[in-house]
Amino acid sequence: MARRAAAAAFEEAGIDGAVTVLLTGDLQVKRLNGDHRGKAKPTNVLSFPPLHPGMPGDVALALGTVRREARAAGRSVMAHLSHLVAHGVLHLAGHDHLRAGEARRMERAEARVMRRLALPNPWRGVA
Repeated sequence: MARRAAAAAFEEAGIDGAVTVLLTGDLQVKRLNGDHRGKAKPTNVLSFPPLHPGMPGDVALALGTVRREARAAGRSVMAHLSHLVAHGVLHLAGHDHLRAGEARRMERAEARVMRRLALPNPWRGVA
């Protein structure tokens, strides 16, 4: 499913691309977040652009966090994991969510990716 989510996100972004997906523990993602973003806290997904042109980017997911978030939201782990892979790939493609307009555009792109995958819209019902 991660492969399909990444491919759908690249298709949504209108680019060809490759990505390596790392499923790891919460502690490892917390370390990566601290080392690469200066934020010493856990997170669900991190994206790392390729170090060299033509190489794949990387998306790291904290599997424990993904499972907890899915349970709390009443979603399947697979649907939430797919959403976060798509989210990470869209970051690699240039999307961001720091400002309101950017966030809305990224959420819409994620919803379209999930529709391509026949999975629920992760933003439906979110206030």
